[in-house]
Amino acid sequence: MARLAELKLMFKSMLRELSGNRKFMVGFTLFIAIVIVSYVGRALTPYDPLAAGMFPIDHPPCPEHPLGTDSLGRDVLAQLFFSVEQSLIVGFTVATIGTLVGAVIGFLAGYYGGVVDLILRSFTDIFIVIPMLPILILIASMVRVVSIWMTATILSIFAWAWPARQVRAQVLSLKERDFVYMARLSGMGSFEIIFRELMPHMLQWLGANFTNSVVWAILTEAGIEFLGLGPQKTMTLGMMLYWAMYHAAVFRGLWWWWAPPIITIILIATSLFLMHVGLDEIVNPRLRTRGG
Repeated sequence: MARLAELKLMFKSMLRELSGNRKFMVGFTLFIAIVIVSYVGRALTPYDPLAAGMFPIDHPPCPEHPLGTDSLGRDVLAQLFFSVEQSLIVGFTVATIGTLVGAVIGFLAGYYGGVVDLILRSFTDIFIVIPMLPILILIASMVRVVSIWMTATILSIFAWAWPARQVRAQVLSLKERDFVYMARLSGMGSFEIIFRELMPHMLQWLGANFTNSVVWAILTEAGIEFLGLGPQKTMTLGMMLYWAMYHAAVFRGLWWWWAPPIITIILIATSLFLMHVGLDEIVNPRLRTRGG
């Protein structure tokens, strides 16, 4: 019960620090607004974002189609609402898997050291130096249909290595502190020390890394899909840009097709970046005086 009360107190303190950081709150508010608008807009929009030939092609914005239509006769606004949801699914899936796997490997390598550290560190270094783009091109050439979940899985394979290395470095420093020695003397086991003593000191850093991973995943997903390596059967922000490029929307003056996904990506990246900076100011004592 005492430990539970301590965790509740730590959680309330974290919420108080987050709500007191202006950069985090601005980014969080902007991100929530984007999510709400996309979900409400998708629920209220009667058009199928994937069905081609439903409307006149290349129609400029009008009351019936606020963002116009594309060269396949699809409503751009309906595509945008749907694409935001799909891109966020990829971003949060990759960030969750990458942060969890990276944290587990980093804690094990940093705390146990020795042979365990040598094996896990070597395994991590391999994934850090492997170039991602050639592997993506190879997979895209071998698989007939790339789904949104396959894209998230592929990105997750490369998302855990850097968090693992950074968590390992933090744990190597933390495990030499006095409170860890006291925990060992009190009879705590290794896993109990990791979860009860080391993990609370890393939660804020892991939150900042999670936010940064979402930004990386969304931008990387948009980049590989812009090259035509993403899922062809669905629509994301990257696929909107891919089809706009494929039909030369920029040179044909169809600004309503390529501008909305670019602006949306910028807004999502900005909101998550502000959240990341706010979390970094909370985690890093040197930046706390500038965070308020």
